[in-house]
Amino acid sequence: MKFSLQVNGRTHDVDVDADTPLLWVLRDEIDLKGTKFGCGVGLCGACTVHLNGAPVRSCSLPVSGIGNGAITTIEGIGDAPVGARLQKAWIDIDVVQCGYCQAGQIMSAAALLARTPAPSDEDIDAAMNGNICRCGTYLRIRKAIKEAAKTNLGSESGATAARKGT
Repeated sequence: MKFSLQVNGRTHDVDVDADTPLLWVLRDEIDLKGTKFGCGVGLCGACTVHLNGAPVRSCSLPVSGIGNGAITTIEGIGDAPVGARLQKAWIDIDVVQCGYCQAGQIMSAAALLARTPAPSDEDIDAAMNGNICRCGTYLRIRKAIKEAAKTNLGSESGATAARKGT
């Protein structure tokens, strides 16, 4: 069956079975390898991508369930200001150990900061719940999210001041 997908701002036409998980369409048909296979049942978070800005598990989402939705992967998240801030914070804080889960971690964190610019520890825990890091970098992940949020708030404050003429 033919599907036209909007991925990272580009249109991709694919011909796959309707029940093919989005993960395999991204990796095998569109050649975007950043989204990882972890558990295959949507429990570990390694395969997290955004569908219309919301984090979804691509390993358990059939391509037929996408409709006209806009998909963002780890390859495209840095084009958004919040994604770029997170990627910088991830590097500055040296979050990555093995790195396998980090694409999914960043995608979940980006969705959190898009809806909650100044998250509490509880907000972070809730948003990141289900993103498993076998290396245990959870404290660095939290620190990077807070750093990206702090940078976000600083830039928003400056923008607000500029609009007010102060």
